[in-house]
Order: sequence, then C-alpha cells, then structure tokens
Amino acid sequence: MTTLTTTEVSKFSAAVPFWLSLLMIPLGLIGASQGGWWLVLLPIYGWGMFSILDAIIGLNLDNADLDTTEDDLFWYRAITMMWFPLQFILIFGMIAYATRADHLSGGEQIALFFGVGIISGTIGINYSHELMHQKNKLERWLGDLLLASVLYSHFRSEHLLTHHRYVATPKDPVTARYNEGFHRFFPRVLRQSIKSAWSAEKAMLARKNLPATDFSNPFYRYAALQLGMLILAFLLGGWAGLGLFVFQAYVAIWQLELVNYIEHYGLTRKHLGDGKYEHVQPRHSWNAAHKASNWLLINLQRHSDHHYKPDRRFPLLQNYTEEDAPQLPYGYPVMTMAAMVPPIYRRIMNPRVRKWRAMYYPEVTDWGPYKAATNPMPR
Repeated sequence: MTTLTTTEVSKFSAAVPFWLSLLMIPLGLIGASQGGWWLVLLPIYGWGMFSILDAIIGLNLDNADLDTTEDDLFWYRAITMMWFPLQFILIFGMIAYATRADHLSGGEQIALFFGVGIISGTIGINYSHELMHQKNKLERWLGDLLLASVLYSHFRSEHLLTHHRYVATPKDPVTARYNEGFHRFFPRVLRQSIKSAWSAEKAMLARKNLPATDFSNPFYRYAALQLGMLILAFLLGGWAGLGLFVFQAYVAIWQLELVNYIEHYGLTRKHLGDGKYEHVQPRHSWNAAHKASNWLLINLQRHSDHHYKPDRRFPLLQNYTEEDAPQLPYGYPVMTMAAMVPPIYRRIMNPRVRKWRAMYYPEVTDWGPYKAATNPMPR
C-alpha cells in the first residue's frame, strides 16, 4: 500500500478520472436525439463499462496523504459543486424536449428517463452525499438541491442523524439484514427511512424545547424544494413531464437503495447488553477497492473510512485491507446487479458474512436476534 504525497494528489491529472461522470451527459443527449437502441448507452456505460474496466484495471490500494489541504483538492471539489446545475439543466431540458419530440414514442420516453434516473441516482445522489457531509453552507445547499431533484430530501436527515449513529443496529433502517433480499429491503426502507428522518429531526427540536412544527425543521425546506421541482416539471411538460420527472426520481432512489443494501448487508455491531452496542468499527461496512468504479462513485466504496470520518473528502478516504474490514468480490456495479437476483446475491455474500462472523465474533453463538433485528434498540 502506497501513500500518495500532497503534490501527487493535487495534480489535475490525478483528479480527472473522477470526472468520468460527465460523459453520461452527452450519452443522454445522444439517446434523446436518436431514440431506439441508442437509449441503452447510459445503462451500458454506468453498469457494463465500469464493470469491465474494474476487471481490466484492477484495484487501487493507494492512500492519499491526510495532510492534504482543501486548496489542494480544488479539482476534486469542482466536479461535485458543478454537478447540480448540470443535472438540473439535463433533467428539465429533457422534459421540455422529450414531451415535444415526435420521434420518441411513449416507451422511448420512459427508457430515456430511466437513463436520466441512472444519472441522477448513481451520480447525483452520490454527489449529494459527499456535499451534505461538508461544513460549507453552499455545498450543503447544493446537496439539498440534488436530493430535491429526485424527491428524496429526507435522505439527508436520515443519513446524518440516524444511519451514521445507529448503523449495523436494529435502529438503522438501511442496514440490510442477513438473508433479507433486496425486494423485501426496498419497500421496508422506503417506509422506515422517512419515519426515522422525521423522528430524528423531532428529537433534535425537542432537545431545544421546540415543537416538531417549528419552522427550523428542515422538512419545511425539503417540501418547498421538492414542490418547486414538481411544479417546474409540470410547467415544462404538462402531466407527461410530471410523470417522467417522478419516474426518474424513482429510478434514482432505487439506485441509492441498491447501494445502501450492499454497503452493510448482514453486518451487525455486537450487542453488549442493556441496549448498549460496540462502537462503529471499519469491519461494519463492506468495501471495494476496484479502481474504475471508485472513479465513477468518487470513492464511495471506501465505505469503512467514510463511517470513521464522515466529513473526510472523497479523495482522502483511506483504503482498508482484509485484516481490518470485509471486502466485496466485485465493485458496486456488479454487486448491485447481483442484488436484483436475491438467490445469486445470497450465494455470493452469505458465505462471506459467515466468515466475517467467525473472524470477528467467535464468541457469539446465537445469531438469531441479529438476523431478525430483534436485539434491543440502542439507547
């Protein structure tokens, strides 16, 4: 494992691979203008090409020098900060165009906005995740705007206030349970995450002796931003435009929750008794060091370090070895495709979960309460 110096990290050439997401935009425009089989370019690029590149290029085990400053990361920060205006123009420009394009059938419009949802989910929500963890107000606002464009604004509250605190315990909705297939996980997490987000914000306000209806509750902001996006979609494309906007949002949310599903599948923090759990460790997240998919996903696959240091910017996230954290056999593109077929996913992952248990918790003899998430709620 090599540590890259600040000089090496700060080079524009080192940041450029993380800008590969930009190629999704012209691919979407080609699909919109040509229709037909050209519409499959985006799924092929997002899932297929990066899976192939992962197999060819292999792993990136290098770590950046943690003394690298914010100024040294300019070219990395630029891509996340420029993404909202690009995505905003793409989504609403596509709505205005597609609803008036005679060469696109109804099915082709749906296929086009499936691709738009891949962009707004794989890239947009992922970038919003990076932005929401920062202290800079502009970046946090950009993160809010990206989430509003996929009608999932409460993800910020759920992620920051619930997931990071309660990951791998029964109180975290997005920790997938052992043997829980994605098609059971998805509706469960849609229901539970918004309730969890509301409860977390309500509890924060209660600690300030304020009611949940106080205007400082970010749910007012979430609702206003999402309503504005819906109105704009309707004004540009009528009911068809509104439907296409909601569809791309659904696809984006599906993409997000597929990633949430694989990031912690089957991993649990040890219950110490009386509602107390061990501290979050690197071993409570699945990691993937695959180089190409980490370019596309701005190092999201270095997930253990993200939970250790949530506000650490993506170029500085550290890689963990098998001795410290569990490793996925493939990058996220392959693993999310496998997750859509639960028997295949269980065949890949269940033996790894059992190995993880034996490695870290040989003293635990009854895994039933962990698998069923029936251990006491954390205090």
